[in-house]
Amino acid sequence: MRIARLLAPVGAILGFAFPVHAADGDRDWPLYGLDYGNTRYSALAAIDRGNVAKLVPRWSYHTGMKDTFQATPIVVDGTMYVSTPWNHVVALDAATGKERWHYEHPIEDKATCCGPANRGVAVGDGLVYMATLDAHVVALDAKTGTKRWETPLADKSTAGSEQLAQLLGERELEGAKQTGHTGITANMAPQIVDGLVLAGVTGAGYGLHVEIKEKGETLLSVAGLGGENMGLRGFLVALDAKTGREVWRWYVVPEHGWEGAFVTKTADGAPLDRDVAAERAAFERYPETWRYGGGSVWTTPAIDRARGLLYLGTGNPAPQMDDSTRPGDNLNTISLVALELKTGKLRWAYQQVPHDRWGYDVASPPVLTTVTVNGKPREVVGEASKTGWFYLHDRDTGELVLKSEAFVPQQNLFKRPTPDGVLIQPSAYGACSWSPAALDAAGHRAYVAGIHHPAFYYSRKLEPQPGRPWTSYTFFKPEAGTAYGLLSAIDLESGRIAWQTKTPQPLLGGVLATAGGLLFTGEGNGEVSAFDAGDGRKLWSHKASAGANAPPVTYRVGGTQYVAIAAGGNLLYGYATGDEIIAFALPGDTAKKP
Repeated sequence: MRIARLLAPVGAILGFAFPVHAADGDRDWPLYGLDYGNTRYSALAAIDRGNVAKLVPRWSYHTGMKDTFQATPIVVDGTMYVSTPWNHVVALDAATGKERWHYEHPIEDKATCCGPANRGVAVGDGLVYMATLDAHVVALDAKTGTKRWETPLADKSTAGSEQLAQLLGERELEGAKQTGHTGITANMAPQIVDGLVLAGVTGAGYGLHVEIKEKGETLLSVAGLGGENMGLRGFLVALDAKTGREVWRWYVVPEHGWEGAFVTKTADGAPLDRDVAAERAAFERYPETWRYGGGSVWTTPAIDRARGLLYLGTGNPAPQMDDSTRPGDNLNTISLVALELKTGKLRWAYQQVPHDRWGYDVASPPVLTTVTVNGKPREVVGEASKTGWFYLHDRDTGELVLKSEAFVPQQNLFKRPTPDGVLIQPSAYGACSWSPAALDAAGHRAYVAGIHHPAFYYSRKLEPQPGRPWTSYTFFKPEAGTAYGLLSAIDLESGRIAWQTKTPQPLLGGVLATAGGLLFTGEGNGEVSAFDAGDGRKLWSHKASAGANAPPVTYRVGGTQYVAIAAGGNLLYGYATGDEIIAFALPGDTAKKP
């Protein structure tokens, strides 16, 4: 039995723009991305290139929930707040790992789109906020863990999962194990700013998630159906932080104009393999596509308070991958968007992939920085895409300012799936998935956790049958034995790759950068590693008890700098699951004094 304990007072931090500094020189990790720019760059430098090899575990805490663990710990006034799989929240002493309270959110239906993971909480104004798998937002008292309010965002519809399950009878998916399906849920870490809590829903892109065993390797696949009314409509909601009352709601797919201009190239000039004539012919038959159009919201927004804007990534259109019943560009899916913070009104949208068929969600959190263009500073928003490029856009207009060199290998990008299969990379795993990048503004570099995992994309047309309202399906099957990771440093002035370091497994957890000249990230094999930010050399590693597939953070309490990470693996990728939160520090007086 867990015993709740009173924690130290929590500062009133609602509305801050940068990390909070306590009177004794301690430094928190108060927001999902550390600051409103989502930079994940810490000014702490007691742990540096010269001493990181001596880093040791200082404490560990076991949550009791052994499952896919993706949360970013939040640290405020010496207390760490962490959400676990299946929507538990724990408050820990950030210096010792001692539990102060534990909250468990009741979930009746545990059938989810994409597993039980939760990516973190938001903390402010004496409350802890979490978005849940049953598509609610809850607010907890930061001192006791007592629930203050709860707001449902939507019905947890499964949008025809029984029909999706029929796909397991098709020969290419025979013997596969279902792991998830379309259905409204929420797992993003909320953002809190100016009296608002921002949370979006996921699972809106109609698809079946399965595991396939091949050559001793567990492979994740996703299949989508071509059919009418198959899908849900993603959205972002702003709630009053004190009461949970809804202030505004923005739907990703617009009611009017969702079909777009039927473009044949991406906005940055890459050709799209589209049958525009067939799409235009189908447009009259599917006028209600916008109602079921997809566009999940996977990622925590970046905030520009001076402009009154938030920057957000959106997911794939529905039905997922199969495009027979959703002609047009499917606006504003697979897009980086800017919304007005007070109203939720769309200011601009940059669609990375119109009419997506490959699962290229804009999933990695946007980051804010300033670059020099034609000798003048320009404030931009950046995003590490699943297609393999890092983009920079003007914050006011969305104009593309820079597109980097590809940070993963690319092959047959934007090719249509075929009956015999076409090998495409990056695949739906993404060049960079939901993993947050880190950004060194002074050094003009972005650090990206990359994935190389090609997949074969197949499409099938079927004869109509009674009781089967779909006549086509599309799916991908990863190529076994080809996956690895790439940690990349990208020059934000030129777009060139400054250096890359290959890792044995895809990098799924994200990157932490520090003023000590270090980068921290983890792998599914449990390795938590530190790299030299200057050249990518590995300087230190520790083998955790489970996959290290969550974003690391750093903070300082009582003059000691810590690096912490959740090690709970990832079932969707076949990585060993666990329930550990680990905090590392230097032994004795090894650290440089602040």
